[in-house]
Amino acid sequence: MATILFLFNCKPISIMNFSKLIITFLFQFYFTEILAQQVSPTLSVKEMAITIDSICEKLQKNYINPKVADEMSYILKTNLKNNNYISIIEPSNFAQQLTKDLQAISKDKHLSVIYNPSVIAREQALTDKERAKLEIEEKDEILKGLRRDNFGFKEVKVLEGNIGYLDLREFADPKYSGETLTAAMNFLGNTNAIILDLRNNDGGSPAMVQLIASYFFSTPTHLFDFYNRPKKELTQSWTLPYVSGIFKPSADLYILTSKKTFSAAESFTYCMKNLKRAAIIGETTAGGAHLTGAVIATNNFFVRIPQGKPTSPITNTNWEGVGIIPDIQVHSDEALKIAHSKALEKLKK
Repeated sequence: MATILFLFNCKPISIMNFSKLIITFLFQFYFTEILAQQVSPTLSVKEMAITIDSICEKLQKNYINPKVADEMSYILKTNLKNNNYISIIEPSNFAQQLTKDLQAISKDKHLSVIYNPSVIAREQALTDKERAKLEIEEKDEILKGLRRDNFGFKEVKVLEGNIGYLDLREFADPKYSGETLTAAMNFLGNTNAIILDLRNNDGGSPAMVQLIASYFFSTPTHLFDFYNRPKKELTQSWTLPYVSGIFKPSADLYILTSKKTFSAAESFTYCMKNLKRAAIIGETTAGGAHLTGAVIATNNFFVRIPQGKPTSPITNTNWEGVGIIPDIQVHSDEALKIAHSKALEKLKK
């Protein structure tokens, strides 16, 4: 599965790098941003028009659904023409309103407009040499953060009845988290069933989805097709032919979900449900399927634009905007108890 890219002035920057840039600059310009908010200039109608024109152009070139991109562009321009934004004086509030309007049409929770001139100015000023150095520094800092969070592996234990339990909070990139996943699967290697808790998982690396799924199939299995609109590229994701450690192709699998289960966590849940490899227990998930990149619109605003989408070879669609309905719908707080009970019951039979 291809790495998601953020496009800044036609130069790619990875999702990991961009996230670190955001963190770095928010700290670096913390007090500057507070001051800027206090003396933030009033947006003129001309500035709003330039921003909206640029956003619409980026959407029409990059958004995964061209028809929806046209609809969003029409609404933004109509709102501007009707003076719907005339009373908004703060740039950050303008960004929030544009985000609200775009999501109202698209129902796409990955789509957003962000005001941050400091981040944009720094990104535009970087030379290739500085960018390469920064990327190295970012990777080191991100790795430290992932280690502090144990790569998303919150808890691994064995419940009554020899039922394995894994609380996974993030799908971290396998090049960092692979060894921890192997250790977790080895720990659960002798259990009779596994409960994978994704109730507090808001996504992460698609490659980690592919790797974890590979532990639960004995034969090559087609997981998803992926389409990237800017690249006009179609790729496939299959289970891997080899995984490190103990794999569990015949163990009963239960996945716990909540309203917060999002993005890559939904991707794993969706494919395992439709391949009839797991029972899903909990709440309908958040409904974010699209693969997202960020594009600079002006010197003050950038846009997070969903540019790609996964499609199940079984359903020929995905969970965007609707979420994943569990096999057993219960309040998320009750999901673990229900899953454990179901696992014990099935093992007795």
